[in-house]
Amino acid sequence: MPLTERDGVSLYFKDTGEGHAILFLHEFGGDVRSWQHQVRYFSRRYRCIVTAARGYPPSDVPVDADDYGWETSLADAVHVLDHLNIERAHVVGLSMGAYMGLMLAMRHGDRVSALAAASGGSGAYLPTREGFIADALASAERMQAAGALPAEGMGMAPNRVQLKIKDPLGWQEFVDHLADHSAVGSAHTMRAVQAARPSLYDFDTELAAIAAPTLLVVGDEDDPCLDVNLHMKRIKPMAGMSVFPKSGHLLNLEDPARFNGELENFFIAAEAGRWPVRDMDADPAQVFDRD
Repeated sequence: MPLTERDGVSLYFKDTGEGHAILFLHEFGGDVRSWQHQVRYFSRRYRCIVTAARGYPPSDVPVDADDYGWETSLADAVHVLDHLNIERAHVVGLSMGAYMGLMLAMRHGDRVSALAAASGGSGAYLPTREGFIADALASAERMQAAGALPAEGMGMAPNRVQLKIKDPLGWQEFVDHLADHSAVGSAHTMRAVQAARPSLYDFDTELAAIAAPTLLVVGDEDDPCLDVNLHMKRIKPMAGMSVFPKSGHLLNLEDPARFNGELENFFIAAEAGRWPVRDMDADPAQVFDRD
């Protein structure tokens, strides 16, 4: 089993294919299996690295809450790249993974050749942020007390039910995988990563300075994430945005063919140097400043 150790915690990864590397970072409700559609497609031309965050088997599940945190998860992702001698990679993240991808591009920009951040921003929207944090902490307590995740209930969330509508078998597979997760690892991740991470609105200057070509992807029925993605698009000169219609949070599972196609076109443009900085003629601040 491919493992690497950081600070006494074993981290699992899958390494498939050859070529320029793509690092896939999963969401809170996902794991390494969530990226199977993408790995099967992209490993024909790329080296696909999929990691399991700490707390998500086959990675270790530390029992100490101090072993978790969003900065810890960020350091884990960098460690996997170092372990595999990968200097630069395209990074693809979903939700929690999108947050980590954005942090990678902000804090380790030299390691990111292109960034696709999908369904990022849960809990970031300031008017609903306190409610998100309270719900996350309460959910963590319930998980740990029950010793299990409420997988079916989580799968029926307002921004996840779209998968069940589109692909009932795929939704059931998602729920089954979710039920496998460690209650301890998930509870600690919910507290120390989901609830404790700063809002993306706190990073306007850093987000605007990201030099890597960036694709923001969001579903139009993923209400917790819509506003923050529009905000990031407005402030990030290197960002493009794709909105999937009638879609929720699990975009890579809801419509894998479209998701893969969007990523492929983005990678082709980025690699060819055809993903430009936003032109001043497209700057809305200049709308009424024309001669």
